[in-house]
Amino acid sequence: MHNNTTYAELQQRIGKLQEEMKKNALAGALLLQRADLFYFSGTGQNGHLFIPASGEPTLLVKKTLARARTESALKEVIAYSNMEQLKDLVNSQVPEESAIGIEADVLPTALYFRYKNTFKGHQLVDLSGAIRQIRAVKSADEINLMRRAAKVGKLVLDHAQEIIRPGMSEIELAGQLEMIARHQGHQGAVRMRGFNQELYFGHVMSGDSAAVASFFDGPTGGSGLNPSYPQGAGVRTINKNEPILIDFVTVIGGYMVDQTRIFSIGKPAAKLREAYSLAVEIKKSLAESGKEGLCGSVLYEQASKMAKQAGLEQHFMGYPEPVSFVGHGVGLELDELPIIAKNIKITLKQGMVFALEPKFIFPGKGTVGIEDTFVVGADNLQQLTTYSDQLQIL
Repeated sequence: MHNNTTYAELQQRIGKLQEEMKKNALAGALLLQRADLFYFSGTGQNGHLFIPASGEPTLLVKKTLARARTESALKEVIAYSNMEQLKDLVNSQVPEESAIGIEADVLPTALYFRYKNTFKGHQLVDLSGAIRQIRAVKSADEINLMRRAAKVGKLVLDHAQEIIRPGMSEIELAGQLEMIARHQGHQGAVRMRGFNQELYFGHVMSGDSAAVASFFDGPTGGSGLNPSYPQGAGVRTINKNEPILIDFVTVIGGYMVDQTRIFSIGKPAAKLREAYSLAVEIKKSLAESGKEGLCGSVLYEQASKMAKQAGLEQHFMGYPEPVSFVGHGVGLELDELPIIAKNIKITLKQGMVFALEPKFIFPGKGTVGIEDTFVVGADNLQQLTTYSDQLQIL
């Protein structure tokens, strides 16, 4: 299932980055983080992408050149052998002692020092903010891939409805859902940009297990299978009358959508059902309020206010340590811009895509909530993921 990025699409992306470089007096940019490399070159092969502030970029590939030339529509795709070659290329295209943009938010320190030593005459400047802002606004091609991912996500939830039964373990349910997703073309890996953040498909948990806090930068954590990966599904048995959280990230063609639904074998406690209904109300309210030009923090405050008015503020978005966001950008990575968060001033633009996930965590009882992925429109938020908002009583 190949979806090669067109030259025209790459040109548009690179052109936006070149505009940012000129605004910030940068002579060029040196990129190598895999998601960024793919976004601006169309290939995820191992290499460096050098983009001058004006002119054609050069992709230097360490492994594997043949595939990179097949996958990338860029004109200059050459073999990479060592840092001296990289230095010669950069120095041949930009003035001495000029500033070069790098992905300082994700570049390993050892590699940064190596670059600093290699490009002694140049100033290395963080360009990651501009890169993330450019990537936040999706093209029609990117959104189409996310719509395809949403269709697969619906199949996964349909399958969950068919197979959930008392006595099965969380990890068994997770494994069967993952198998369906893989069969439909899910790439497996769920990329995250944040340091030490990682996720495998998502969180599939039940009852009190779904209320176990962990390191993951999200409202839920879970016990997981062992202390080295302390999140997500564990060996706990799924029982009747308790919420079963299926928070599943579906990735097709590199692009992801994030969706959560709650299932239960029989009715969970009334308090949990009421909290779920509130989560649905919050999602719908934010979807109606969100639009181009709105500050994302306004949506967070709106969600927090609704939770507080219902007397559920202390359970909102994590317990006992809540996260201070209710939505996050998705695309090639799970933690993209915009962040719909407290005190983070990000203006929504048409084409931005993010997941809204109002959730309530009750220690000892479980998690209820909902999550869907939306694209920003001129007057509202358009939902990409498609599944019934109803609590799924089996």
